[in-house]
Amino acid sequence: MDTQKTILAVALSVIVLLLFQAWMERESPHSSTGTVATAQSPRSPAAAAPIAVTPPTSAAVAQAPAGLSMEGPSIPFQTRVFTGRIALQGGGIQTLGLRDYPVSVDNPAPYPLLDTQAQRLTVQQSGFVASDGEVLEPQYNAPQQQGPLGREPITLNGRAGPLKVEKTLIFQPDSYVVEERIQVTNTGTTPWSGSYFDQILRNGREESHWFMSIFTGAVLQHDGSFSKESFSDLRSHPVVRQGPGWAGMMDHYFLTAVLPPKDSQSQVYARPVGENYAAGVTLALPTLAPGQSTTIQQEFFFGPKLQQTLAGLGRGLEQTVDYGWFAVIAEPMHSLLNWFHVLTGNWGLAIVLLVVVVKALFFYPSAISYRSMANMRKLQPKLEQIRKDCGDDRQKMGPAMMELYRSEKVNPMAGCLPIFIQMPVFISLYWVLVESVSLRQAPFFLWIHDLAAPDPYYILPLLMGVSMFIQQRLNPAPSDPMQKRIMSALPVVFAVFFSFFPAGLVLYWLVNNLISIGQQYFITRRILAST
Repeated sequence: MDTQKTILAVALSVIVLLLFQAWMERESPHSSTGTVATAQSPRSPAAAAPIAVTPPTSAAVAQAPAGLSMEGPSIPFQTRVFTGRIALQGGGIQTLGLRDYPVSVDNPAPYPLLDTQAQRLTVQQSGFVASDGEVLEPQYNAPQQQGPLGREPITLNGRAGPLKVEKTLIFQPDSYVVEERIQVTNTGTTPWSGSYFDQILRNGREESHWFMSIFTGAVLQHDGSFSKESFSDLRSHPVVRQGPGWAGMMDHYFLTAVLPPKDSQSQVYARPVGENYAAGVTLALPTLAPGQSTTIQQEFFFGPKLQQTLAGLGRGLEQTVDYGWFAVIAEPMHSLLNWFHVLTGNWGLAIVLLVVVVKALFFYPSAISYRSMANMRKLQPKLEQIRKDCGDDRQKMGPAMMELYRSEKVNPMAGCLPIFIQMPVFISLYWVLVESVSLRQAPFFLWIHDLAAPDPYYILPLLMGVSMFIQQRLNPAPSDPMQKRIMSALPVVFAVFFSFFPAGLVLYWLVNNLISIGQQYFITRRILAST
C-alpha cells in the first residue's frame, strides 16, 4: 500500500468525517415526542408571546395572547458577574450582560446575553395563565432601594388581575444562577386556578463557523431525557412535554435556562412565536380560594457553558456542551487542558502541552507508522525498478511488489493502522477546542489575541502548511504523476482551509506536525543509516 495514498486518504477522511458530522447535526430528523402546540402571530414585530399552555391539572388548552411587552420602565441590577435591568411590567429580565465575558477583544462591554434589540433579541419573560385561558401579565412597583441593585435580594410588589404578587430575585455575587421566589395571593372574591410560566424568548439568529457545526436553538430536559431543538425543527414540530424538566436557549458558548424544582408538576416547551422562538416552563398552581396564597420557587441559569460549573448544578446542564461522537475521549482531554492552564496560566501553552501528552501516548503507534514510511522510502529505488520492468502490466507488478515486501520484511500496511487509531483522538481534541468557552478571547502571545478566532495575519496556517511540506519531504515520493501533483498541493490546500479555523486549532495541528517531523526525521535517518 502506497504510503502517500494513506496520508491523502486519512487527511480527506478527517475532513469528510467532520463535514458529515456537521451535516448530520443540521439535517437529522426531529425525533421529539410530546404534545404539539399551535404557534400564534404576535401583535407587533417587537411583541413576545408565551407558549400556549395546558396546565397539568386541566384538560382545557389555555391560549396565550399574541404578545407580552418588552418596553416600559425598568430597574437596574448589578453583581460581580452580571449587569442588567428588570422590567416592571411582567417582571422579566430585559437585559443582562456578562461582565467577565467582553463582547470582543476590541470591545470590553459585557457580553449581552439578554437584549431587547431586534438583531440580538433574547429576553426572559413570565406571567400567569388562568384556567379559562386568560393571561395575566403582572405589573410591579419600583422597589424602594436607590442605585444599582442585585447585591441584595430584589423584591417587587405588584398585581396581576385578582392576584397580588410579591416577586423576589436572589443574586449570588459570583454565581450565574438566579433564584426566583414568588408569593401569589388571591385577593378576589371567587376561587382562582391556573399556572405560572417563565420562558426565554429569542430571535432566530444562528452562528456560523464555516465547517464547524455549532448548534443554536432550544434545549430541553424532560424526565431525565435531554434534547436539542433547532429553530428549523420548531417551525414544523413545536414541542410541549408534561412532567418535570427544564428548558432554555443556547448558542456556541452561552446558555439561558429556566430551572424549576426537580419534582415539580411542570410542563416544558419550545415553539415558534411569530418570527421568534420561545422555550420555557409552565408550573401548575393549586386552586386559590379568596385570601389564600401559594409560593413558587425556581431558578435561572444565565452564563457561559463551563462544563464543571454546569455539572455542579446537578441538573444535566453539562449536556449542552457537545463534544460529538467521541465525548468519552474528549471529556478527560478537556479536564487535562484545564489542568495545564492552571499550571501555565496561558491557554496556548496548555494546548501545546496537551499535544505533547497526546503524542507521548501514541509514540509507539506513531513510531511504527514512521518506521514503515522509512522502510518504504528505502525500498523506493527497487519499487521504481519493478514499475519500470512491468510497465502497464498490473497483474505482474502486484505479485512482484509483494515478493519484494516479503523478502525485505516490510509491511506496507504498518503505516496505515496507527494513523486511523489516532483519528478519534484528533477529532475529540478538535471538538474540545471548538466547544471550550475558556478559549474565547484567550490570548496566546504576540499577534494571537483570541485563540477562538482565526489568525488575523494567517501566520499560523502558513507555518502549518510549511510543516506539512517538510513532512512530505521525509516520505517516499509517489511515482504516479497525478498523485504527486495532488500531494504537492495538499500543504497549500490545508493552509487555506485552516485559515478559517480558530487559532487554537491551527496551533494544535502545527505543534503536532512539528513533533511528528522530529520523530519521523530521527526514525528515517536511523533506518537509512543502517543500509
